[in-house]
Amino acid sequence: MRHFVFALFLAIAFFRPSFAAAGDKILDVQKLKTPAGIEVWLVEDKTVPVISMTFSFDGGLVYDPADKPGVGRLASILLDEGADQMTSQEFQSQLSNNAIQMSFSSGRDAFHGQLKTLKSNEVLAFDLLRLALNKPRFDADAIERMRNANISQIKDDMGDPGWLVARTYNGMVFEGHAYAQPGFGNLDSMQRITRKDLVNFVHAQFARNVLKVALAGDITKEEAAKAVDDIFGALPDKTGEAAGVEAPLNYAGKTILLPLDAPQTYISAGEAGIKRDDKDWHAAVIMNYILGGSGFDARLMKEIREKRGLTYGIYSNLTNMKHADLLQANMSASNEKVAEALKLLKQEWAKMAKDGPTDQEVQDAKSYLTGSLLLELTSTDDISETLNGLQRDGLDFDYINQRNAAINAVSVSDIKRVAAKLLKPENLTVVLVGQPANVTADIMLDHAPGTAVPEKKQ
Repeated sequence: MRHFVFALFLAIAFFRPSFAAAGDKILDVQKLKTPAGIEVWLVEDKTVPVISMTFSFDGGLVYDPADKPGVGRLASILLDEGADQMTSQEFQSQLSNNAIQMSFSSGRDAFHGQLKTLKSNEVLAFDLLRLALNKPRFDADAIERMRNANISQIKDDMGDPGWLVARTYNGMVFEGHAYAQPGFGNLDSMQRITRKDLVNFVHAQFARNVLKVALAGDITKEEAAKAVDDIFGALPDKTGEAAGVEAPLNYAGKTILLPLDAPQTYISAGEAGIKRDDKDWHAAVIMNYILGGSGFDARLMKEIREKRGLTYGIYSNLTNMKHADLLQANMSASNEKVAEALKLLKQEWAKMAKDGPTDQEVQDAKSYLTGSLLLELTSTDDISETLNGLQRDGLDFDYINQRNAAINAVSVSDIKRVAAKLLKPENLTVVLVGQPANVTADIMLDHAPGTAVPEKKQ
């Protein structure tokens, strides 16, 4: 066992992605179609004997029953708890004894999976994944064990103010939409999920027409095509398209407070963002980097932390989903400093909207964003995960090699125009979890949305 793990460690440590022949290319990405008709993106590299696969099925939260959030989550942590004739212990032993990493997760827009294996164990690894997806057991003892583990995680989360502010933001802003559901479920729904719910979820979610697959590492095109068809080929050809409508962004301009007895208040402030396929996407990326995405060099960090010490850290980010797009900033501050921190946040939001960035800020942002790309692609799983994300975004298979040119083509005037269009401080939905002083809330809550256990009827 230790020899396998050590070999895998060396493979990760010394992996270097394969560069295309052209000097300006980041990765040599191949697009292929298997005999079963499944499209695959592949980066082939024999530097180390490791193979990583990342895949996703469109869907995610929309397949959770409205009255039973968390079905997808429970399914995701049960898929490697036994399959076909293999019990949970037997399945887990095969993974552990052969240094095979397998994981699943259910997200807002997709069900995700990852597999990582040494080349020497690829046949076994691919077969275990095939069994997990096609013949999960969902044994009663495994369901109960993982149900209890997830309940324990939910209880821990409910005491975490950082989790509470995110749960409150999603539950309120996306109120009435599937995105408002707690992905991990809640204490009530976990008790009511049945084996039939899990089976129904898998049957509805897993099909080839909503599948996207990316591979990286020591595997040829021919081997990749065979492996993908062996794993996914027996799944149904089609599933009904996941029902979905644009998510409303509720409570624009409102301040929402969930009181919590704590010395600090956790803050999430956000508004509508920009779609990933918008022609101004790259301009928005640069603008966000300057505003709050660049750590200590960002305007928000300088003004709110460095100059005034109001927070330990503040960051902004663009979030893209199938049915909603956000621009958010997150921070925490001592209760007596929240009002001042929020005032500065909105001032910086307005300043960027009015004046845009400086030439030097744009130059520095471009240098970092283009130069750091390689640092995000240092292992096979980094590469396969990145490629699968690009697949999900509907981008060209060679986008990874076009991205830096697109960043460099953005002008200062482009960014100013986008900042003026996107940044509306009066539209920020502000969610607070704590006991902030001198802040007037428009809406007071007594629990985070989606977490309350319904009262039992007498």
